[in-house]
Amino acid sequence: MAIPQMMKGVVLTGHGGLEKLAWREDLPVPVPEKDEVLIRVGASAVNNTDINTRTGWYSKSVRGDTAAGASGGFGADADADGSWSGKPLEFPRIQGADCCGEIVSAGKEVSGNRVGERVLVRTMQSLDSGAAFPVVTTFGSEQNGAFAEYVTVRSKDALAVRSSLSDVELATFPCAFSTAEGMMQRGGIGAERVLVTGASGGVGSAAIQLAKRRGAHVTALTSPEKAADLRTIGADDILGRADPLPTGAFDAVVDLVGGPRWEELINALRDGGRYVTSGAIAGPIVELDLRTLYLRDLTLIGSTYQPDNVFEDLVRYIEAGEIRPVVAATFPLRDLRAAQQEFLAKAFVGKIGIIVGGEG
Repeated sequence: MAIPQMMKGVVLTGHGGLEKLAWREDLPVPVPEKDEVLIRVGASAVNNTDINTRTGWYSKSVRGDTAAGASGGFGADADADGSWSGKPLEFPRIQGADCCGEIVSAGKEVSGNRVGERVLVRTMQSLDSGAAFPVVTTFGSEQNGAFAEYVTVRSKDALAVRSSLSDVELATFPCAFSTAEGMMQRGGIGAERVLVTGASGGVGSAAIQLAKRRGAHVTALTSPEKAADLRTIGADDILGRADPLPTGAFDAVVDLVGGPRWEELINALRDGGRYVTSGAIAGPIVELDLRTLYLRDLTLIGSTYQPDNVFEDLVRYIEAGEIRPVVAATFPLRDLRAAQQEFLAKAFVGKIGIIVGGEG
């Protein structure tokens, strides 16, 4: 197929509100480096990290919940360290942490046999796998992502996937499910009692499925109107967001929320229990009594960076049909602002898909 010189997409022009998302039809199609592939994007999806990066929420200057600046941003103080890495982002930036597409061209060091492969793109990409602690870049943040018709990535980060699922269904997996799978592996989740907070979101609903895959008894913390949907994907029990949490009831807490109920989450762990977090949508600043930590032999685990096997395992689960997509709605890429507005309303379960291929 002929590869055009220009493409359509949405660019982030700076930290701030929805007005920082700009539709463009004059973006250069990237050319793959020697170890890269060029992917024609079929679909992407909306994630919390897209909004958090846009608003600058990752900045240490921000102490409130993610919703406080989700529409208008968090101001100029967030510009210097408002990305995952804590370093200033270069703008314009093409976001989109999720990508399902087809390889249409390959660099000179990549086998031509890869052209034509349907692939998913690894979200957290290791730059130095031999380092004592992983050095990574985040797809759609520190490098351009899938909110455009074409994108380049290293060949090793584009994993072939064999599935009857549609592009938009497959595109709901990479960011949320790899985050959740990283939490499962980092937290050693097994056949035990697990509480999942933020359970209706992309990562939370993924965590339910991935914990159930390991034989866990899963309690989902969510709003009552979403309970039935969460039971269909594997939640055994439901607790409402305002319900009191049982003391000492769980072996592990998988938390995406943080915020004012954090101490209750810690108290809900049994002695010797584990708390693993990869989000703080209700607020990042919490108070910890260190006596609780050491007298109860608790383990607190942060989970962001992922070894390469996490995404490889995820693709294996997809191909085996062990996990399934939960697509609440889809939007064309041109309507990304509207998609983010619906995402911010939090009235859905799972993911909001973005159709990229065939944009007019």
